[in-house]
Amino acid sequence: MLTKDDVQKIAHLARLQLTDLEIEKFAMQLNGILEYAEKLKEVNTDHVEPISQVTGLENQNQADQIDICKTHLILLSKRLNPCIKT
Repeated sequence: MLTKDDVQKIAHLARLQLTDLEIEKFAMQLNGILEYAEKLKEVNTDHVEPISQVTGLENQNQADQIDICKTHLILLSKRLNPCIKT
C-alpha cells in the first residue's frame, strides 16, 4: 500500500507539484490500481498461450529506394531565371 510519502516521492520524480489534497487523492487512486493488479495475479492462466499480439500480422519490410530529389534544382532554376513566374 502506498503512503502519502510514497506519492510525494513519485510526484517529485515526475517533477509534479501536488497539493496535500491531490496527494491524498492520488494515493487512493494508485492504491486502487495496485489492488486491481494484485487481483489479476490470481487469475489462472495455466492453459493460456503467451502471445505478443492478437492480429496475426507480421512485420512487413521492403527495400529502401533512393530517389533523386529535384526540388532544389527546381528552386535554383527559378531563382536563376527571373522570367519564370512562381
